[in-house]
Amino acid sequence: MDSLFARTAPRPLADRLRPRSLAEVVGQDHLLGPEGPIGRMVAARHLSSMVLWGPPGCGKTTIARLLAEVTDLEFAPLSAVFSGVADLRKVFDEARARRDSGGGTLLFVDEIHRFNRAQQDAFLPVVEDGTVTLVGATTENPSFELNGALLSRCQVLVLHRLDDAALETLVARAEAAEGRALPLDGDARAALRAMADGDGRFVLNLAEELFARPTEDLLDTAGLTAAVQRRAPLYDKSQDGHYNLISALHKSVRGSDPDAALYWLARMLVGGEDPRYIARRLTRMAVEDIGLADPQALPQAVAAWEAYERIGSPEGELALAQCVIYLATAPKSVSGYRAFGAAHRAARDTGSLMPPKHILNAPTRLMAEQGYGKGYLYDPDTEAGFSGQNYFPDEIARSDFYAPGDQGYEREIAKRLAAWRRARAQKGGR
Repeated sequence: MDSLFARTAPRPLADRLRPRSLAEVVGQDHLLGPEGPIGRMVAARHLSSMVLWGPPGCGKTTIARLLAEVTDLEFAPLSAVFSGVADLRKVFDEARARRDSGGGTLLFVDEIHRFNRAQQDAFLPVVEDGTVTLVGATTENPSFELNGALLSRCQVLVLHRLDDAALETLVARAEAAEGRALPLDGDARAALRAMADGDGRFVLNLAEELFARPTEDLLDTAGLTAAVQRRAPLYDKSQDGHYNLISALHKSVRGSDPDAALYWLARMLVGGEDPRYIARRLTRMAVEDIGLADPQALPQAVAAWEAYERIGSPEGELALAQCVIYLATAPKSVSGYRAFGAAHRAARDTGSLMPPKHILNAPTRLMAEQGYGKGYLYDPDTEAGFSGQNYFPDEIARSDFYAPGDQGYEREIAKRLAAWRRARAQKGGR
């Protein structure tokens, strides 16, 4: 039981406004509504173990605590940051004793992805036999961070970042609790919600900062920005956010949308991504998605990379932006990428076949006697500079790996290849 001092101690606004029922949780109706998976579990008064995956401040801890209340389970919270094997054993032992007396336990593990693989395995028997109903919370992609065996025993439920309407509901609750309106004009109020970036806890912390100001003069957007601390964008350079944003940038370039590509580039740079990593990925895009449809794409990417290395941030970031625009607006072709893939598979499948002898050099007399170089035609000396000889191993048929598209410079390459194909056929080559 809380002591008198604990009950009277000051509490943050976000804690005081923590929902007291699932109906008060905002922004997660897809899970908590009557047709949502959690809504159906609550109606049946039977919970399955689950992993709640979502960004900070979207209600994961609150939902877990309320689920324990509505299903009459003992709420046993743990943080993977501060807990070890001894803490797990203690909770498991208490849960077994509680089950023996007819009670149940909801074990809530915050930041469950912080447990290592061996620690995660410790949950398997107690989840399997129903000793605990596990509710894990994570901000990271469970498919990367959690054991497959544990995931197979839990439902993964995705929580959304709070949208503008949900954040406004929280702001209105804060004003009702304080008995006064926030000192913001309409634009500043919208800016406050944007600053929170989908984090309900953060928007309430911002509101508490504003309520604590010594003056209640109405603030515009500039005044708000000066008065409170803007939230850093949610981005982890080594985790899910990193891969999500580079995927968005790559696909925007591939989809020939320079505006979206610039947005994702800016998001990565604002989030603190290493510009050299971006430069490397842009170079990959130049050869993978554009190739010979625009032969200048690769030099442009390498030049942007070199420009950044020479002048650094922030000026060098403009070179990356220029490269993004060039690549996004260039004609696209994956013909070279696919051709190399096909050639790679053929090389793997055909083993160690020798090249045909006529294209081998014969630096010794023995090699010449063996037929090395015999019958080789020097293409520049032939009519039209094309001999039509065979360059594949004698044991395999000719393959057409490269099929240029009809975009950009590859149109000209396709014409050239077609002419050589006709000439090869006339010469009886293959």
